[in-house]
Amino acid sequence: MSDFVSNGWHLYVAGIVIGGLLFCVFVLLVSARHKVIRDAQGNIDQTTGHVWDGDLRELNNPLPRWWVGLFVLTIVFSVGYLALYPGLGAHEGKLGWSSAKAYQDEVIKAKATEAGVYAVFKDQPVERMAGNPQALAIGERLFLNNCAACHGSDARGGKSYPNLTDKDWLHGGTPEKIIETITQGRHGMMPPMASAVGTSEEVRQLANYVLSLSGSAHNSLMAELGRDKFKACAACHGADGKGNQALGAPNLTDKTWLHGWGEAAIVDIVTKGKTNIMPAQKDRLTAEQIKVLASYVWGLSNPTQTAQDDSNKPAAATTQ
Repeated sequence: MSDFVSNGWHLYVAGIVIGGLLFCVFVLLVSARHKVIRDAQGNIDQTTGHVWDGDLRELNNPLPRWWVGLFVLTIVFSVGYLALYPGLGAHEGKLGWSSAKAYQDEVIKAKATEAGVYAVFKDQPVERMAGNPQALAIGERLFLNNCAACHGSDARGGKSYPNLTDKDWLHGGTPEKIIETITQGRHGMMPPMASAVGTSEEVRQLANYVLSLSGSAHNSLMAELGRDKFKACAACHGADGKGNQALGAPNLTDKTWLHGWGEAAIVDIVTKGKTNIMPAQKDRLTAEQIKVLASYVWGLSNPTQTAQDDSNKPAAATTQ
């Protein structure tokens, strides 16, 4: 690709543009000439000399003045446009306009308008905002535009994508933690643990023990044999298997399975490990947008508390 990078490309583009304009002028001049043709007797012949079907002759009439006028105006307009706006290679134009600058101006204008919308929620706590219809509508739109691709439009997630409507939080479900997660993103990683556990049969035993922690269907004999193997996992998931939100280690005692359920799924994760990444949104969303989005997400898993907060709002004053 380095062969296509050259400081001379703008001259090439400018040459094509100027050449195109000059060609238009040439075509206009040639077409505007009225060629006088005389027949064998010396009389003026108003045809081009082309004859079809024996008697169909092509007349040699000049171009209509209105058509020539429009053609000239088009050329003049093109020259003026190229002088004022970029179009001749690296020439920036007398007005200094650029699509990048126009875009930046639009962004600044939009952010100024946006600031007024979010200023209403500046001093409101996330829990209160979750019961605010206006904040709810804005938060839902932010969620659909930025989060629904992974978590689903209903926020119930899918395999390897967390369900945001339940109470199962890998890193904590407080408003502060949700804001932190949206802002900084998350990088969850479980390393392959098969070598620390033992043979493939011992990994299966461990998988059945993990299933037993949540009361899921399992082989009780293999689970008992796998109890001791769980020591390799306790550093992150805890000796009781209830996880560690500081590390993002899942609770293995509930029946929430992010990456699939059953012996085969657990064996696969223990053997191969697992990496999950949620990208940071700090470069896409402002702090105010993240706060409103966090209130929407928090409200998804706290509908009862959100309804209570909403009902505690003072009634609007009425006049008789």
